Amino acid sequence: MIKDIQLPVVKNVTLAVIREKNILLQDEWKVYIINSNNVPLENTLVASTGYGEKDGEKQKTSTIRHFLQTVAANSSVMIEPIDSGVFHLNNEYWVSYYIGQQIYDKRFVFVPDSIREENLTFIKELEREGVLHS
Repeated sequence: MIKDIQLPVVKNVTLAVIREKNILLQDEWKVYIINSNNVPLENTLVASTGYGEKDGEKQKTSTIRHFLQTVAANSSVMIEPIDSGVFHLNNEYWVSYYIGQQIYDKRFVFVPDSIREENLTFIKELEREGVLHS
């Protein structure tokens, strides 16, 4: 039975949205996965999508899937750039990965307007300011 399946708790894996300046000194936003475990994450699949409403109209972005062969221990990897035009939506990242033979799975959601200037904090793993989601 499905109710009998015990899924392990995801620990030491977080997502961050980082603001960077491009060569034209314009803001660009990027989503990173941060692995703070002492072991690598293998066969990592990340599905990203945005959904919500604007002016009373439902909006939804395409679902994009990313495959990361290995996220090394105590490291980070960029998943995708993110356009600030979707910050008013729920930005969902469904992350699945293996440690050894065990699969882990977690849904991260940046709620509407959570990615904004006043929510930026210094993220030591990336040595940049951004919005961290654990």
